[in-house]
Amino acid sequence: QVQLVESGGDSVQAGGSLRLSCEVSGNNLRSYCMGWFRQAPGKQREGVASILSGGTTTYADSVKGRFTASRDNAKNTLYLQMDSLKPNDTAMYYCAAGTPVLAWTRLLPQMYTYWGQGTQVTVSS
Repeated sequence: QVQLVESGGDSVQAGGSLRLSCEVSGNNLRSYCMGWFRQAPGKQREGVASILSGGTTTYADSVKGRFTASRDNAKNTLYLQMDSLKPNDTAMYYCAAGTPVLAWTRLLPQMYTYWGQGTQVTVSS
C-alpha cells in the first residue's frame, strides 16, 4: 500500500509560479514511478509529468519548459515546480504511484495504482 498527500495548490495570476508537494508513505517506494496528473472540470485526467526513482523525467508537451518534476527519495516527497502558469493550467492536480513499463506509458493515468486526493490550482488572467 502507498499513501499520497498533495499540498501547495493555490490561486495565482498568469505568469506566476507554484510548487506542489506530494508526501508519500508506504513500502518499496523507490520501485515506483511517480506521476503528476491534472483534471479540469469536464475534461479527462491528463498526465503532466512523471519521474522515476533515478530521476528520469517525462513531460507533457503542454508543460515542457515550464514545469519541473523532482523527487527527494530520502524525504519520500515528490515536487512539481510550475512556472509561467497559464489560465489553462487551472485544474485539480494529483500525484500518483505506479509501475509503467514502457516510457511512452508514463503519462497514462491507467498505469498508476495509487492516487492522492488532489490539490487545486487556479490561474487567473
